[in-house]
Amino acid sequence: MGWIRRFDMALDSERFLGLEQAADAVRRGELVVLPTDTVYGLGTDAFDHAAVAELLAAKGRGRDMPVPVLVGSPRTLDGIAMALSQTARDLVEAFWPGGLTLVARVQPSLQWDLGETDGTVAVRMPLHPVAIELLQKTGPMAVSSANISGSAPATSVDEAVEQLGEAVSVYLDGGPSGEPVPSTIVDVTGDIPRLLRSGAVSVDTLKEVAGQLVTEP
Repeated sequence: MGWIRRFDMALDSERFLGLEQAADAVRRGELVVLPTDTVYGLGTDAFDHAAVAELLAAKGRGRDMPVPVLVGSPRTLDGIAMALSQTARDLVEAFWPGGLTLVARVQPSLQWDLGETDGTVAVRMPLHPVAIELLQKTGPMAVSSANISGSAPATSVDEAVEQLGEAVSVYLDGGPSGEPVPSTIVDVTGDIPRLLRSGAVSVDTLKEVAGQLVTEP
């Protein structure tokens, strides 16, 4: 590329153009950096095999660590996941958009390759207006933290540029991220939800909605 396209989402003059440029880049199978409600994300088209492989390569990450998917609406979930329990739907209603990632059985008809997922998908709707607006333009995106594997996740666009540079087509600058607390991950593939990673949504808060929750490994 030879140069970096970066847009300040706080400026109306740049927000529209930045979102359009980012959406176009995703459609072309390129990588973009976007703000989320946790840390900055590195994203691309979830259905573009080559683009997802490029995302993993940019991070220096293997297929054994599959890429999560972000969506712009809870309604998108049924097109991605199958056999969702009522508890899973209650968790979505309570915590989306927000800091809860659900691991669910993937719809077998989907033609994507996010890594070694064992027939599952980790999916979340982020609580960030820029992220939601971009996702509503692009559809589901494969999004991982915007950093080289093993380095600290980027909490600003400057940090993302420093780590990823020209591997990324478009950077959307949403200002400094909040506290770099990861999303809570809950496996909803079984009868009782299972906590896979503690994070932004506390165990006690989850139990208020889910009732039962397996927290042991």
